[in-house]
Amino acid sequence: MKFGVAPSLGIATALGAVLSSAQCPDYTTYSQTPQGNPSTGPLALPYMRPSPACRTFNSSAVEDVISNMTVRLKDPDIARLFENSFPNTLDTTVRYFNSTENLAFIITGDITAQWLRDTGNQFAQYHSLLSIDPELATLVKAVINNEARYVSQYPYCSAFQPPPESGLSPSFNGYAIDVIVNPPVDNQTVFECKYEIDSLCSFLKLSRSYYQATNDSSFMNDEWNTAIAQIFNVIYEQSQATFDADWNLVSYFNWTGSPGALSPAVNNLGNGEPKAYTGLVGTSHRPSDDLSTFAFLTPANAMLTVELNYLADILESAGKAGNVSQLARNYSSVINAAIWEHTLLDNVFAYETNGFSGRYVMDDANVPSLLSLPYLGFLNISHPAYVATRKVVLSRANPYYVVGKNFSGVGGPHEDAWNPWPMAQVSEIFGTDDDDEILNALYLIANNTAGLGLIHESINVYDATYTRPWFAWANSYFAEMLLDLARRKPHLIFTDGQPYVPGQ
Repeated sequence: MKFGVAPSLGIATALGAVLSSAQCPDYTTYSQTPQGNPSTGPLALPYMRPSPACRTFNSSAVEDVISNMTVRLKDPDIARLFENSFPNTLDTTVRYFNSTENLAFIITGDITAQWLRDTGNQFAQYHSLLSIDPELATLVKAVINNEARYVSQYPYCSAFQPPPESGLSPSFNGYAIDVIVNPPVDNQTVFECKYEIDSLCSFLKLSRSYYQATNDSSFMNDEWNTAIAQIFNVIYEQSQATFDADWNLVSYFNWTGSPGALSPAVNNLGNGEPKAYTGLVGTSHRPSDDLSTFAFLTPANAMLTVELNYLADILESAGKAGNVSQLARNYSSVINAAIWEHTLLDNVFAYETNGFSGRYVMDDANVPSLLSLPYLGFLNISHPAYVATRKVVLSRANPYYVVGKNFSGVGGPHEDAWNPWPMAQVSEIFGTDDDDEILNALYLIANNTAGLGLIHESINVYDATYTRPWFAWANSYFAEMLLDLARRKPHLIFTDGQPYVPGQ
């Protein structure tokens, strides 16, 4: 595998040189053994970045942030984690970028496909740099444009193949074979068509973050406007009850594995559990790519109401599509009211509901989660409902919370129940002002990288084995959290205790 080399010939990227695939290692393999010089801290974490010529995108602004952070950080092991994690998306996942075509294809890491959700989060830690690094901004705009094409054609799908212009071959996904999807999809374009409302939220997040940083509205082209219209179609369709007034089945999307498929069958002919109208928007799958138990996923709806308001903000600021702006605010208001009316009981949010008084009280590590509600911007960390919900999530009352000898936290059904995710520890940090809680979560992560200095998907509390050696989103989320602490809690991590904000 060649990281951004072959597709980059004649393409405007910041790559320094072109090397043969034999000279640039496969990062999936590279990431599983310690590489460069160890850090000087007790963990002796290795330097895991590819050589500059093998990085898929180089940014001087990103290198400046790494230097500015590592020179300030008290702990050389935390500094090494930041040095490895902050640039990981640019170092390893930009498989195709053509500024002339305004197209970029970003993989999730050790799976060669572009997830809308992952990509929206993989770039989150770079938003403050877009105004000072035009090339990085151009890359993000190309990502948005490529995703607009995906969403406008397949709004119910979550992960995609490379664009035809890239010359990259589509990847085989055994879990998409023998899966029946309605509306039908083309697996040459779609890698996986699990409907997850948070994927559409992530597209909105990436779009508005780009505009907020650059004030450039040129991405709001016809393709993007079509994608936005498709998102509103999905919101309408998936807020409907399973049965209409005459007991006709209302089905706009269904998904199920046929006999022999790796993906499981879904009950009710792929439509899942019935739902009643509440104002919430249903989703067939969770941010973990697992099937929903009940359709109304509270944290995904919380993210949706936040991002719809941001969508209205940027449209109004750009002087575009006033009718769409008003529609976004109306839906945001309805969804927000429904969250508070239908998902809260004894001041604790349910993870999922169905509109028939059915509640599933749990949380999952993947963002959006209940633990991440403050990070999403839905409420603040001192809100009584968040405080009460957080207490439940971080206890035995959550079936996917587990405590081990060396690691603990929230996991989910995507892996075994005894495999909590470092991502949930990051969400814990975003959700508290308590210094002790922050440091405890931070060092649970730092002490559990299997000596590799990268953030993994999940960790087994019994034997410390991990899943996914190369998971760009987890690395980005960790780096984003350290930048948040650099601004919010500098005394905890910096030698001088002074706040630092990239780009300022």
